[in-house]
Amino acid sequence: MTHYALFETAIGWAGVAWADRGLVGVHLPDASPEAARRSFLRRHPDAVEAAPAPEIDRAIAGIRALLTGEANPLLDVAIDTTQVPEFNARVYAIARAIPPGETLTYGEIAVRLGDRLLARDVGAALGQNPWPIVVPCHRVTAAGGKLGGFSARGGVNTKVRLLAIEGAQVLQPRPAKAPATKPETPQADLFG
Repeated sequence: MTHYALFETAIGWAGVAWADRGLVGVHLPDASPEAARRSFLRRHPDAVEAAPAPEIDRAIAGIRALLTGEANPLLDVAIDTTQVPEFNARVYAIARAIPPGETLTYGEIAVRLGDRLLARDVGAALGQNPWPIVVPCHRVTAAGGKLGGFSARGGVNTKVRLLAIEGAQVLQPRPAKAPATKPETPQADLFG
């Protein structure tokens, strides 16, 4: 049986769903508990609201801490990977190892999987991540310092917000390349 609990964080109401082997889902913060519950139950329609067991309470405390800027990697939170494809589970394991405030690119994860050509597959797997924040897909960026996509509610704005909370350096916009122009030459220099 799947259970769930909603809880307030520094940036809204989040939720976790769990079964015997650990978390089966995490819901990113929403504006209200009602909105979070509706959205959460669309993904986990058979889940029953329950008081969290001690290990789930620790997971909730860790998520809350991370969302206030504490560098909590959440590696002690058990997740149930039995319902995801094996490739995705490998991607999630690599993503979980990215410390708060740091990033890897899709391509860097692909290289760690053994084939740099898997970058798009890495992106697809992260787009199916059932445990955002615990499996920090927001810490995975595109090549060249670009943020890349983010399939969670709020899209790339949510990704930016999570990275900002963690103090990631990727948020600095690259300066725009100045258009090539001829320098203005004073008249005296032309005829001088």
